[in-house]
Amino acid sequence: MKPCLLFLSCKNIKEADSISIQLLKEKLIVCTKKISIDSSYLWKNKIESNQEVLLIMDSIEKNFEKIDKEVKKIHSYKVYTLLMTEVNKININAFKWLKNCVGDRT
Repeated sequence: MKPCLLFLSCKNIKEADSISIQLLKEKLIVCTKKISIDSSYLWKNKIESNQEVLLIMDSIEKNFEKIDKEVKKIHSYKVYTLLMTEVNKININAFKWLKNCVGDRT
């Protein structure tokens, strides 16, 4: 079981909360942090800027596809970016919590 962090920009806090709650209910993530951000990006060959909410989620690598599938059902953006990065080190108590909540329950 490999811990990971996932990053997802959301339109607003309401959308971020909906996605967080759904992923927590499905036991695909163990924790989510929400940060207000100013985003600038290219869209249809134009530079756009918006206020968004960044979700940082704690999970395991094998849940990525399931998380993406759930996000796709809820997210308002036609094109959203869900990023995952490996966690190389994690303290033992956090790892146990992660494993107990979203890891293999067999």
